[in-house]
Amino acid sequence: MLEVLWEDNHLLVVNKPAGLPVQGDETGDEHLLEIAERYIREKYNKPGAAFVGLIHRIDRPVSGTMMLAKTSKALIRMNEVFRLKQNKKIYHCITQYALPESEGTLENYLGKDSTTHRALTYNTPRPGSKHAVLHYKLLNNRGDKFLYEIQLETGRFHQIRAQLAKQGSPIMGDLKYGAREPLPDRSIALHAYQLVTPHAVKTNPSLNIKAPYPNKQWWQLFADLLKKDDFKKPAKKKDFAKKEFSKKPFEKKPLTKKPGPKKQP
Repeated sequence: MLEVLWEDNHLLVVNKPAGLPVQGDETGDEHLLEIAERYIREKYNKPGAAFVGLIHRIDRPVSGTMMLAKTSKALIRMNEVFRLKQNKKIYHCITQYALPESEGTLENYLGKDSTTHRALTYNTPRPGSKHAVLHYKLLNNRGDKFLYEIQLETGRFHQIRAQLAKQGSPIMGDLKYGAREPLPDRSIALHAYQLVTPHAVKTNPSLNIKAPYPNKQWWQLFADLLKKDDFKKPAKKKDFAKKEFSKKPFEKKPLTKKPGPKKQP
């Protein structure tokens, strides 16, 4: 069943479950576009196929906020919004190892191995690699499980998964990037939690939509940290400037020389 977070005549925002592909692939499994088309067709009693446009993607084992277009005009407009990065996407993830700092920025260069379908992470530019930047903040930890908020500055293939793994903190369940063990449902503990974006119709209020955590044991460990108000769906004007994470510069202390022996007259 489709979990609809927000909907109007132009857009449909849903909470995609982990394991559901966004669009058709070689497996032939049912996918999100197919389910959304059926939902619109049945809800509005459309005689033929309903239009559903794919605005952005999240990986199959990832859950969370997905926005779809219900008209071709909305698709064109929202494609432009995403291309120009006029919106903000916030992810939450759980790792079993802490990142070096409680808050910071990761900057790498990502390539892609088409054979293994993995991102390759480098500290310096390599031929074919792309610059990748994300900001992270530790929200809480329960034992050996660490909950992080992630904001992407760039949107690269498997970016969050690859950059965290490079730091020795792979996402729970993400065997492809070095997790200790799989999760029971074969998902990974990465959730597209929040989308803040202009509307497809410029005169309409902007959207700030949050997707509740999946009803899974590892996510419910942290569910009490989220206020119930977080799951309301307000539509108010927002500032779309990238979120700034505070960085405390290292303080350089003046060097003090120990006094040497006094010269004898």
